[in-house]
Amino acid sequence: MTSPDGPERLTPTEPPKPKKGWEYVARFGSMRILGVLSARESFRYNDQVVARTERGTEIATVLCEATSNALDSMDEPTAGKIVRRLSEDDRTQWEHIQAQTRDDLAICQRCVDARGLKMDLVDVERLLGGERIVVYYVAEGRVDFRQLVRDLAGEFQTRIEMRQIGVRDEAKLLADYGDCGQPLCCATFLSKMPPVSMKMAKLQRSTLDPTKISGRCGRLKCCLRYEFETYEALAAELPPIGAEILTREGNASVLAHDILSQQLMVRTEDKRRILVGVDQVVRVTKAPPPAKPRRSGRKGGSRDA
Repeated sequence: MTSPDGPERLTPTEPPKPKKGWEYVARFGSMRILGVLSARESFRYNDQVVARTERGTEIATVLCEATSNALDSMDEPTAGKIVRRLSEDDRTQWEHIQAQTRDDLAICQRCVDARGLKMDLVDVERLLGGERIVVYYVAEGRVDFRQLVRDLAGEFQTRIEMRQIGVRDEAKLLADYGDCGQPLCCATFLSKMPPVSMKMAKLQRSTLDPTKISGRCGRLKCCLRYEFETYEALAAELPPIGAEILTREGNASVLAHDILSQQLMVRTEDKRRILVGVDQVVRVTKAPPPAKPRRSGRKGGSRDA
């Protein structure tokens, strides 16, 4: 192409600079620790690598690039770097380490029994590099394991880390499948296990049978929390049970409601029971009477906590 002033000159573009490094979010360890690992080459989701973390040299699984969105969802992730892709030699070595777990646990149990410590061993984790052995245990209170650590260090000739865990973490390490037939959430994708309350089960009309709403850990199932916010938001759209309302069918009182379908079971002035949608409610004419306070404890006072 030419212009009145002569041939048009093209502005040369600079070639993109090669990327010097990458950062990835990866998962590693028996407790499925999340960390940010630097790398000198690119990796894809689910690639297995050998990484050097704050714990030592261990196998990690790449999850995604360490974008700002990914980092915002993590609480103080541990740092490290990827050393290499997992090789067949690494895989063979890891299988050998895994095969030793039962013997390692037996050695630890013998040392615990010899010291008469009140603790239940859950798992023993060796790192690929052999720099550390992590012993997971459950106990009701604090345990003075200083002598035990010396005993185990003498047995294994490496650094020993004792880690006390709760019943949810115990299930995370040992359990496999939930009542739904799927692998446990805590052992697959959950990185945090926030508390779950009975209020969440009640709002979702779940059975209150403890055997049916408790997980493998004996606590309320984590999945009760998944839809709680949706149920809570939908419940806020419905008139409370006991309220008197004006509908397109006339005046009525609310007997029950279905949160997901946004329908109300009401009793009309002529004593009929009918279902109405929340969109048929014109207004609430009278709020329900306040709930009577529950009596508890002795006369003249409250029950001691």
